[in-house]
Amino acid sequence: MKIGFFTDSYFPYTSGVVHSIDTFNQELVALGHEVFIFAPSYPNVQDDQENVFRFSSLPAPTNRDFTLAFPFSFHLGNILEKWQPEIIHAHSPFILGHVGSICARRLKIPLIFTFHTLYDEYVHYFPIAQKVTKNVVRSISRNFCNQSNVVIVPTEVVREHLLQMGVSTRIKKIPTGIKLSEFSNPDRFWLKKQYGIPDRSRVLLFVGRLGQEKNIYFLLECFQKIVAELPGTFLVLVGSGPEEEELKNWATVQGLSKNIIFAGKKDKSEMSRHYAGSDLFVFTSLTETQGLVIAEAKAAGIPSVAIKANGVSEMVENGEDGFLTDADQDLFTEKVILLLKDNIMRKRFSDRAKENVKRISSRRCALDLIDIYQEVLQVGGVKKYLVNGEK
Repeated sequence: MKIGFFTDSYFPYTSGVVHSIDTFNQELVALGHEVFIFAPSYPNVQDDQENVFRFSSLPAPTNRDFTLAFPFSFHLGNILEKWQPEIIHAHSPFILGHVGSICARRLKIPLIFTFHTLYDEYVHYFPIAQKVTKNVVRSISRNFCNQSNVVIVPTEVVREHLLQMGVSTRIKKIPTGIKLSEFSNPDRFWLKKQYGIPDRSRVLLFVGRLGQEKNIYFLLECFQKIVAELPGTFLVLVGSGPEEEELKNWATVQGLSKNIIFAGKKDKSEMSRHYAGSDLFVFTSLTETQGLVIAEAKAAGIPSVAIKANGVSEMVENGEDGFLTDADQDLFTEKVILLLKDNIMRKRFSDRAKENVKRISSRRCALDLIDIYQEVLQVGGVKKYLVNGEK
């Protein structure tokens, strides 16, 4: 099959969406399919991939690492006419996702949409009229779902979210899979050597964007309590974002700058060593549709303590390979301290984590996606909608 991915974010930007696109792209190509990725351009970035088409873009005003594509190109039509895709797969309901939906209609081919993100939970990046913006974002997302042949979601929680929003299109759960081979033989000593952490210290790891939606201050305040009971514990934060400098200042003011390590962005190739060198993965985000980083931690055999919210609730087997808690600092802190103190329990959770993550291997998830592609191709054509978006 020939599949066109349309996305509003791609390398060098790092996010769960980009990771998902890259993982499925690699697996689909390995299985003999052709994938062409249509994405925004980024300053001073030259692609070494032949299957990527970049739209001219400008940096987003509220996030300079993210770019916003101009949804026009004189070359797009020629590329599509020459390549003749069979499926358009949109990974955003906005700028380039919309371009993808137009292409699907013109080519009379199916449109698949993956609902990666709880978009209405990110309106804090809009400086004004956030309530109005939230309603608009929900309306756009609902309409885009309903004009697609199939909507892919990573978890059942997201399916329920879409049904409550009024989505009537068929919804299929396919999580982003994990390449288990990347975590099969990790170096468990690298992390402490890299950051100068004493050998006998315990290490907590967080991976994610340092933004408001990740609830980082909650984590830091919990860590303050953890260090009070278990001195010498370290917290490594991998990622960057708009709150990074404020978070560093907080750590300095609280006297925790030696215990909290801001590692910054890391290449995918470095991540397995960060997971492997940690004792526990901690995650406090309230907006995740899946929580892919938890699955990565599990692949490395690292138990998690996470807030039970949205997709994260399906990524941790509570009391088996980690703990889920309410958004309560005392409860979260209690579970982290319990696992740090109890080596036998932590080892048991580690073993179960490595076993449980096999259910979402990247190859298995890619095969599920191919089944969906084949089903919609058998039915054929794009969904028919009136101008107002109703059936």
